[in-house]
Amino acid sequence: MKPLTFLVIEHEDECPPAWLGEWWEERGVVLRRIQAHAHDPARSGAAIPADVGDADALVVLGGEAGANDDADYPWLPATRDLIARTVDAGVPYLGVCLGHQLASVALGGEVRRNPNGMATGLTPVALTAAGEQDPLLSECAGSVAVQWNSDIATRFPERAVVLATAPDGSPQAVRFTPWAYGVQFHPEVTPEQFDSWWVGKPSASDPAVRARAAAASDAIHAARDDLRATWRPFAARFLDLVRDFRAPDAPGPVD
Repeated sequence: MKPLTFLVIEHEDECPPAWLGEWWEERGVVLRRIQAHAHDPARSGAAIPADVGDADALVVLGGEAGANDDADYPWLPATRDLIARTVDAGVPYLGVCLGHQLASVALGGEVRRNPNGMATGLTPVALTAAGEQDPLLSECAGSVAVQWNSDIATRFPERAVVLATAPDGSPQAVRFTPWAYGVQFHPEVTPEQFDSWWVGKPSASDPAVRARAAAASDAIHAARDDLRATWRPFAARFLDLVRDFRAPDAPGPVD
């Protein structure tokens, strides 16, 4: 059987697929990674393809950018277009942090600065009633995840369903369609990766944020085993979702 291939869009060196990539590759997934931030369009054309080609799923990761920061991150419009075409075509999608926000905008929603301030460190995953029944998120009730974000989705496309909320009430996970998800938290992040986000990062320039991040780092390192125990099965469930939707005899997606 041909191995599954995931097209992965990265926005900066400090935001690779990390644990998600490790767990998917352990199960035979081929990761076709595009580092949009390191791409030289003068040498090799557009960084972001028009479609996913023969890939079985699209995964868009996080980064410092805002979902509408096109002037500073010129590949974002093409990324939003790719997300919209992918979801409309019935190809499975997972957006992480910025990837979640980009999908919210690409599919007709809105992203703004969180009025409650920046989310930093370990955050409980509070499932909604829909989340408790969701095949991807239902087993994550009572778990914690790593968050690092200043923006949040404030309005979602009409067909989206909120699956989890953060302590401040902001959306933490959403199902855009039965085959497309976004999570504001970071199931992929290692403790070492988190540390790279608050050393010399623009979003950590405020002393109060640095102090919170330093304290959060200790908690995240201590929670390493718990984080892996929660989010490794999450990675497997997304892989199973992709396999189900891309099976040759599977029915077409039903919205």
